[in-house]
Amino acid sequence: MTEKPDQGASEEWTMNESAGVPAQRSQEPSVTDTDDYRSLVEDVLLLLFQPDSNSIAGENTLFYVLGGALLADLALEQRVELRPASGVGGRIHALGSAAPDDEMQRSMWSYVNSKPRRAQSVLAAIGPTLREPVLERLVESGDLVRRRSKALGFIPTTTYSLGDERRSRLLAKVRGALVDGTVPDARTALLGALLSASGTLPQFHREIPWSGDVYLRGKKLERGDWGAAAASAAVTRTMVAMIAGSVATTIVIAHKD
Repeated sequence: MTEKPDQGASEEWTMNESAGVPAQRSQEPSVTDTDDYRSLVEDVLLLLFQPDSNSIAGENTLFYVLGGALLADLALEQRVELRPASGVGGRIHALGSAAPDDEMQRSMWSYVNSKPRRAQSVLAAIGPTLREPVLERLVESGDLVRRRSKALGFIPTTTYSLGDERRSRLLAKVRGALVDGTVPDARTALLGALLSASGTLPQFHREIPWSGDVYLRGKKLERGDWGAAAASAAVTRTMVAMIAGSVATTIVIAHKD
C-alpha cells in the first residue's frame, strides 16, 4: 500500500467536473500518431523497471497493473467501453466485431466479448499472463537488454538493463505532471494514474521526488482529472478513473490477504 506523505502544499490543477458514464466516444487523436509509439502495457512495465537494481517495482502485484494498462490500450483504441450496470461501477463491453490483431489485446478483448465483465474480473483473468510477453516485446524493441548467465556455474539467471533512452523520455513526461503540475496528454495521464494506483511511486523517489504534491496529483490522475486541456475527453477520463480505481482496489485487497 502506498505510503501517504505529509500534505502541506496546495494543489495547482483546476478541478474538472466529475464525469459520468459518457454517451459518446472521445474525439481525441489516435494514440498511434507518433513514431515513438509503444503500447501502454509496454510503457508501464518499462517505467516500473528500476535500472539501479535491475528489478521491477511492485513485482508482487504487477499483473494487476499490466492488466489495467492493457485494458487502457483497448479503451484508447475504442475496442472496449464502460457501460452502466447494477451495483458498484459498470461493466466492460467489447466494441466491434473483429478481434484486435495484437495477440495480448486479442486475448483480453475476446474475454470481454464473450460476456461483459467488471474491470477487476478482467484484470485477474488476463493480467497474470502478461509479464513475460511484455518483457519479450521490450527486449525485441531494444528498450531492454536481456542477459542470460549461470550463477555458481550451473544456476540459470536472467538479468535486464536499459537498452535506450525511451524510459527517460517517458519518465520526464510523468515527472512533469506529478512534480511540476504540467497538464499531461492522455497517455501520460494514464501512465501516471497507473503508477499511482500501483502504490510504487515512493520507490521512484530519486527520479520523482516523493512529496505531498506528488501524492495528491497522482490521486487526481487516478480520478481522471488532469486539467482543462482534457475537458473534451470525457470517455478517456471515465475509463482512467475506472481502471485506476480497479487496480488500486485489487492491490489493497491483495496486500490484506
